[in-house]
Amino acid sequence: QVQLVESGGGLVQAGDSLRLSCVISGRTFSGYVVGWFRQAPGKEREFIAALRWTPGTPYYQDSVKGRFTISKDSAKNTVFLQMNSLKPEDTGVYFCAAGTVGMGYVRRSLAYDYWGQGTQVTVSS
Repeated sequence: QVQLVESGGGLVQAGDSLRLSCVISGRTFSGYVVGWFRQAPGKEREFIAALRWTPGTPYYQDSVKGRFTISKDSAKNTVFLQMNSLKPEDTGVYFCAAGTVGMGYVRRSLAYDYWGQGTQVTVSS
């Protein structure tokens, strides 16, 4: 079983930065995609960013390109989401997810097999 634990969320003001972390444990996941999704109350879960563990190829939602960066620390089995220049519309619960996601499905939440508990990010104006 693969386990994912997110952390790093909080309440910040517009223009501030946060770094989210996702620690991965359990079965081998070297061939997995690890992604970040955001969900606001009453809204559908939205793809934010993802990374293929090997070789580390990143993918981004257009709305966060240039502001967010996804990265990994292989030695610590951790994926990070560095969020800069935060906007109120970035508010939501951020989930980390992983799975054997095929080409063309990286941005689809249903393609992921394992999910973390989520961490709340609130950006005030």
